[in-house]
Amino acid sequence: MNTMKTFLLMGLLTVLLVVIGRLIGGQNGMMLAFLFALVMNFGSYWFSDKIVLRMYGAQEIQQSDNPALFQMVGELAGRAGLPMPRVYIIPGDQSNAFATGRNPDHAAVAVTQGILRSLSSDELRGVLGHELAHVKHRDILIGTVAATMAGAISMLANMAQWAMIFGGGRSSDDRDGGSPVAGIAMMIVAPIAAMMIQMAISRSREFLADEGGAQIAGNPLSLANALRKLEAKAREIPMEASPATAHMFIVSPLQGGGLMRLFSTHPPMEERIARLEAMVTGSRTA
Repeated sequence: MNTMKTFLLMGLLTVLLVVIGRLIGGQNGMMLAFLFALVMNFGSYWFSDKIVLRMYGAQEIQQSDNPALFQMVGELAGRAGLPMPRVYIIPGDQSNAFATGRNPDHAAVAVTQGILRSLSSDELRGVLGHELAHVKHRDILIGTVAATMAGAISMLANMAQWAMIFGGGRSSDDRDGGSPVAGIAMMIVAPIAAMMIQMAISRSREFLADEGGAQIAGNPLSLANALRKLEAKAREIPMEASPATAHMFIVSPLQGGGLMRLFSTHPPMEERIARLEAMVTGSRTA
């Protein structure tokens, strides 16, 4: 169900990108929007791992630097049928982790110093299993494409607003693009809709990674216990993270409730834990 939801939401993002391009620039605008998205997706997919690892000061380690962590990652990667990823440690007391890389052959797993101190060995296995599930499901690609398309939609809307401010208009060749009123409405609504769709995709992939990670690590309750601790630690020691990369972490580094949940990159923690516990009891959550 979550996989089907992801494909549906990705389709909606694509349609939204093409529609806003057409409304703003007619047929030419639609083609430019599509090409723009392709270029941005390629660049983000190819270079995002280097960018995000550098952003958080992650340092690559070898087996001699932390034999226990290295061995744990290698064992879990083997259980998942994945090549050994590169292993990074992020300095700081915050407790979090993420995976990145353009495909399983070029993957990296990064954990903070804080998470190594705050979790037991079994709980850490659950977290690493979750991150390797992201790699196995190619969620880095899916998340990058979704974020890039949402960003492209927002940029197109902003460009159109500036064009209207400075008197830009469409040529006669582009009059089939739709009414000006529809274009203005789309410029306002499209960025918000794109962001909400991107967040929904991210939440669906987190559920899948929880399930896959629990299977890789072999104990759903270990991951559930880890998530409880990480949620508490996130409130205790906030992490300075970019909203553009918040979806990558196992626990959202950004805090908020109420309407902010609509724009959250992660599902409610209580629901994630309930689903993991249901894997053991065999019950179903709503």
